[in-house]
Formats: sequence, structure tokens, C-alpha cells
Amino acid sequence: MQVTGWRCLVCEATVDIATPFPWRCPNSTPADRHHVLSIVNAETARTESSGAGFVGHEMPAKDVPDPDANPFVSNDSRLAWAAYADANGIDAAARRTIVEELDDSVRRVAGVGFVPTPFGRSDALSDALGFTDGGGVWVKDETGGVAGSQKARHLFSILLHLVAAERLGMLPERPPLAIASCGNAALAAATLAAAADWPIDVYVPTWMSDGFGTELDRLGARVHRCERRRTDPAGDPAMFRFREAVASGSIPFTVQGPENALALDGGRTLGWEIDDQAAAPGVHLGRIFVQVGGGAFAACLGAALPSVRLIAVQAEGCAPLRRAWDRAGGDIEAGSSDVAAHWGELMTPWKDPHSAADGILDDETYDWLGVIDAIRGGWGDPPVVASEPDII
Repeated sequence: MQVTGWRCLVCEATVDIATPFPWRCPNSTPADRHHVLSIVNAETARTESSGAGFVGHEMPAKDVPDPDANPFVSNDSRLAWAAYADANGIDAAARRTIVEELDDSVRRVAGVGFVPTPFGRSDALSDALGFTDGGGVWVKDETGGVAGSQKARHLFSILLHLVAAERLGMLPERPPLAIASCGNAALAAATLAAAADWPIDVYVPTWMSDGFGTELDRLGARVHRCERRRTDPAGDPAMFRFREAVASGSIPFTVQGPENALALDGGRTLGWEIDDQAAAPGVHLGRIFVQVGGGAFAACLGAALPSVRLIAVQAEGCAPLRRAWDRAGGDIEAGSSDVAAHWGELMTPWKDPHSAADGILDDETYDWLGVIDAIRGGWGDPPVVASEPDII
């Protein structure tokens, strides 16, 4: 297996790959949550942060790609959950059985399982922006995937780790899963929990749409609307209630790397998949533009596509990543290690998140160190802030 362990980008604490439940850095505490575990691979002994790429290094070897295969099967040899299972005696055939059994359950609940999602040229966008036939805008469409977004990819690697731990006797009981979200991540989490018949608590802001609430109810999730308490510090009250639940024994089934590093494992399959899909017709990827809320998606794409120039995009009504970049003076060529010690000064909660792009209104870019590494690896373009009229 390629993954050998975990290392914190902030304090350099290490966790062996055979260790169950490597959710957070062992030095992370309620008083100091500014830590994030990153993946360590065998070839380079280099961390792959909640985003750090393999700039100047070979990418980990992978299985021969099958354009129709489940991405968690075709990428088995370079996924962290699989390396954990392998280190504890679960061989490749048994891992494939775990993936396929869970995937069958997901199909029964969602109507679709984990398969490669479309990636192709948008002729309308390309023409409107003046591209010739030799270039253009290519779009990765996740709307037909599990729960209608990429979020399920991040969460499935956590679920696979949990099921492997169960079969190894390391998880004799099933604590409830917990997530703080009001959109696609909550829907993906509730879908996977229903497929696995695992109880889940979803912590949402008071302004969550009724439509999402109805769907979460249908999936059997326990929904908790979280009002701000007088004693709450700045930040998302749903995240505070989520953290309280985890402190009481719930499993962080979430897409924020500092809360659960395994979310940064399965998300990389999207980047590897784009790489294969672009290579098939001989397309060269020049830049990849990615929406940034909590940052896990961009961090994972940066890790999986280190040779592609990554451009992070936020809404002007909630742009904590760009603000952190500006506070650092844009001088972050050394990558995440250059700014990690100043996390609390640079990355602070956005006071009033608002935008029609409500799927990326995370008041903090939780996986910002991984996004910074991805940006730095791709020539250091500052995050783009999209105006609200442009978004509309």
C-alpha cells in the first residue's frame, strides 16, 4: 500500500496507518483546534496535506483505471482507509467486498452508486468565453452522483474505515454519526448513514431550507436546528453543537479535515478521475477553478492534480480564504508550513456569510492549509472573489 501514516501539518505529530479512527491530530484540543492530519505516502515520505500536492515528485502508483469501475475499487492501492485495513490484515479481495456491499446498499437508498461522473467540454460556456476548438471550459458534473454532489466521496472513505474497524472487532458498538451542515454534505451524510443503517445527528443553522429538512427526515436523520447561544464565540453555532456531540462520543462524519482527516482521503478520487477522463481524449488541463467553502474539495483536488494550476473561488459575501491570503500579504510561497503557526491570526470566522451561492457559505475555510499548498504548487494565484452580480 502507498499510504504509510498521518502527520499533522501544524505540530508534526504522527499517527501510524494501522491506528483506528485517526480523525484528529492527537494534539488537537478544545482550546487548540488548529491542527490537521495529512496523508504520508511511502515513495516520498512527504505529507499530502488536506491538500499538499506531489510537486516535484511522482504520484503514488494506482491500479489500472477502468472507466466504469467504482472509484473506491479502482483506487484501492492509494487510499488511506484501504491502507489501514491492509495493515490490520484485511486483504484486497476482502476490501473489495466491503466496498461493493456498501455500494449496493447505497444504490438501494440513492438509486445510484459510486461510479465515475461525467467530465466534458461545455460548448456553450466555451463559445461564450471566446475559446477556439483547441481549448475550452470542461466541467465535472457531480449532480448525477450519490446524493447529487461530490460530498459523498469525502464521506464514503470514513464509512469504509468504520466498517473495516467493525469487522476487525475495533468498534463493538455503533455510536451515532454527527455532521454540521445545511446542504449537500448533510444530504450525502444522511444518505450514506441510511444505506449503512447507522444513526446520524445533523446539526443545522436556523435558516436551513425546509426542502432540505424534508429530505433529511425522509432519510431518517435526526435534525437539530442550532440557534446561537449567548455564550457562543464567533463562528457557526451548528459546528459548536456538532463538536459537543463528538466530545460526548459521536463519530465526526464530516467534510472538514481538521475534524476528520479521512474526509480528505476519498475526495481525492475526484481529481484522479478527472486526470483519467482528460487523458483519454488527450486533453491538457491548464487551470482548474474550484468553489471553496470549507475547503476540503479544493484541497483534495490539489492533492490529486499537483501539475494543474488550481484557482480557488469564493463569494464576496463570504471570502475568509482570500482574507487570510491578504492578511499574510500573499507571501506564502513556502506553502502551509509558512502560515500554520499563524492560523488563529489569519483564518478567522467571517462575520456575516451571505450569497446566493449558499453551498459555500462556511464562515471559515477549515481546510485552508491544504488549499494554500495546492495554490502554492500551481504558481500562487490568489483566490478569486466572485461578485454577487456575477454569481447571480
